[in-house]
Amino acid sequence: MSTNDRVVIFDTTLRDGEQCPGASMTFEEKLEVADLLDEMGVDIIEAGFPIASNGDFESVAEVARRTKNAVVAGLARAIPADIARAGEAVKHARRPRIHTFVSTSPIHLEHQMRKSQDQVIEIITATVTQARNLVDNVEWSAMDATRTPIEYLVRCVDTAIKAGATTINLPDTVGYATPAEYEAMFRAVRERVPGADKVIFSAHCHNDLGLAVANSLAALAGGARQIECTINGLGERAGNAALEELVMAIKTRGDVLPYKTGIESTMLVRASKMISAVTSFPVQYNKAIVGRNAFAHESGIHQDGMLKNNTTYEIMTPESVGVSKTSLVMGKHSGRAAFRDKLKALGYELGENALNDAFTRFKDLADRKKVVYDEDIEALVDQEIAVAHDRIKLVTLSVIAGTRGPQRATMKLEVDGQVFTEESEGNGPVDATFNCIKAIVPHAAKLALYQVHAVTEGTDAQAEVSVRLEEDGKAVTARGSDPDTLVASAQAYITALNKLQVKRQSMNAQSQPAAE
Repeated sequence: MSTNDRVVIFDTTLRDGEQCPGASMTFEEKLEVADLLDEMGVDIIEAGFPIASNGDFESVAEVARRTKNAVVAGLARAIPADIARAGEAVKHARRPRIHTFVSTSPIHLEHQMRKSQDQVIEIITATVTQARNLVDNVEWSAMDATRTPIEYLVRCVDTAIKAGATTINLPDTVGYATPAEYEAMFRAVRERVPGADKVIFSAHCHNDLGLAVANSLAALAGGARQIECTINGLGERAGNAALEELVMAIKTRGDVLPYKTGIESTMLVRASKMISAVTSFPVQYNKAIVGRNAFAHESGIHQDGMLKNNTTYEIMTPESVGVSKTSLVMGKHSGRAAFRDKLKALGYELGENALNDAFTRFKDLADRKKVVYDEDIEALVDQEIAVAHDRIKLVTLSVIAGTRGPQRATMKLEVDGQVFTEESEGNGPVDATFNCIKAIVPHAAKLALYQVHAVTEGTDAQAEVSVRLEEDGKAVTARGSDPDTLVASAQAYITALNKLQVKRQSMNAQSQPAAE
């Protein structure tokens, strides 16, 4: 493989992904995600925005300490304090990077930066130089590059390279570009900037028009050799380019995309499930590569073709992305070893304590359900991951419901190791359940989303409940699963409340502007 064919995969799930409203992760969850990204071959892990909060700083620093292979990057605005903080956070990494950015488009300079073009040039020189004095690996980004006049963009890139930037990122910050425009921008900048051949150019695309992956691939044709992306396309607004889609597009269409990545594609589904579990953001069923229906064929003509030769309707194999072939399985007589093997086949690797807890819940579920499907086990383990570090935990719940109201719920919650009991009425069993939680853990959060769906078929199917809570501009989303819909509802609400508490603690009084 020549150097020119190699595409560097820069994963920003822990930074840009977490800017998605409601998609917060705990410290422990961020470490689990970083470990998996490193294991699957991600080249650069953008671990966070160190100046944003002490929590962000600590998680970036710990990811830097424990990552074995990948470069670890910390994001910094073009402000000396940001860059110093990022340098401090990544200094223990085997391969540290500071990623600094500044707006370059006229609309950003006028309304956000309130600086002249010449002032921004001075800022680029000073801040990139500062970053380069701290680490050898510096990435500079032109925020809103796709709405920046090419003459000024060339001037900014030239300045950043002269100041010591080793990677130049030209992001489509607002998801505005089309593939032809994006490719042309990279070609123009690379042709006109002296020394452009000595640095790596990077694409960072948002999906507002559904073009993030297409634009990222077009950037490769324009000479970019780094792509910034997230698992499941997670990100603010409509999200980012999806790592799994980019990797499999390159792997599947080598005839027109003559590039290579270092990603182990058989870990893609596992990564997707982990991100969905820790953020409580479900993956849409028809999502490319990792969606539940990605390899399902219901049409009779499709099924006929698949039985004769699977290449008639499948351009890649389920195994190539880590999809297990089995779907119906396990029962109450299944042992711990079989359960561990099943989890591994589904893409989960749990520590001993987490495995024991999940196995206990599995046995309980197997006693209550006639048939345990793979999806049941996935929901069960996702629930285990989500509540592993919660301060507030559900102990018991009893509900009286029916046509004669008001409905009544009695609940025991464990809060920081102490058990509290409460009984509340409500306009329906869910309202009564949530009133119990509010009585034990008073809060002003608004319930912005309550959604229920069945994990599998049948009247004994597990319910999976999604809850979103909003408070003072902060939003968190959580999921709960259980054969009892009310128990699942309580679990989802409690998990959201735990996330909200973590978010309260980690956010500074001064809010940080969204980046890139």
